[in-house]
Amino acid sequence: MDFVVVIPARYASTRLPGKPLLDIAGKPMIQHVYERACDSQASAVYIATDDERIAAAVEAFGGECLLTRADHQSGTDRIQEVAQKLALPNDRIVVNVQGDEPLIPPATIRQVATALAENKEAGISSLYHRIHDETEWRNPNAVKVVTDEAGFALYFSRSPVPWQENPASSGQQLQAKRHVGIYGYRVSTLNAFVSWSPAPLERFERLEQLRAMYHGVKIIMSEAEEALPAGIDTPEDLESIRRFLTDSEM
Repeated sequence: MDFVVVIPARYASTRLPGKPLLDIAGKPMIQHVYERACDSQASAVYIATDDERIAAAVEAFGGECLLTRADHQSGTDRIQEVAQKLALPNDRIVVNVQGDEPLIPPATIRQVATALAENKEAGISSLYHRIHDETEWRNPNAVKVVTDEAGFALYFSRSPVPWQENPASSGQQLQAKRHVGIYGYRVSTLNAFVSWSPAPLERFERLEQLRAMYHGVKIIMSEAEEALPAGIDTPEDLESIRRFLTDSEM
C-alpha cells in the first residue's frame, strides 16, 4: 500500500506560541510526530508549514518540509497545497497527522490509510472509539459520529448522538462513538474539498468534515485499534507528556 503522510504545523498558538518547536525530552515536538509518522510505513512524510523557523528546525533534524501559503483557513487546505506541489495523482492516499500529537501510534496512521485503500467508495477515512461515559457523551468538545451498517459516517455532531433518554438510570449501555481526529484523503477528494464553500451544517457544528458529507463524499469509519493519546493544547498537557517521555527514556 502506497500512502503519504502530511503534518501541518503552524507557529501561532494562543496558549502555546511556537508549539511545534517546544522541547520534549530533548527534541522539538514536531520531530516526535515526524518520527512516529515515519514508522507508519508511509512511502513519504512531509511537514507543511508557513513558518521559516519551523522549516529550519525540520531541516536540522533531517526531515522533509514544504513551505506553504500563510492564508490557509485550515490544515486541510494546507495539505491540499502540498499534494498539488508534489503533483500527487488523484488516487494517492494522504493521511493528515496533527503536529501536536507526539505520542500518536504509527499503527493508527497506517490503519487510517489501510481503511481508505480497502474501500473504493470512500473519499475520506477516519477513526472512532466507543463512549462508555455519559459525561463524555454530553461534552460538546467530544465530537460524536453515527455510522451505518457498512461503517460509513451518517453524521458528526457535538450534541449527544444518538440520543438515549437517561441511559444511566435506565441501565442501558451507551451506543455512542467518539470521533478521533485523524483523516485519510484521496487526492481527488482534497482537490474538490478546497473548491467548496463552508456548508451550513459545518458552520452550525464547527466541524469541517460535514462539508465533505454535504457534497456527497463518503467517509469510512473504523474503530481505533490502539488508544490515541491526547494531543498538546495546554501548558499542562505539555508538562504531562514531557514527564511521560522523559520517564520512558530513563
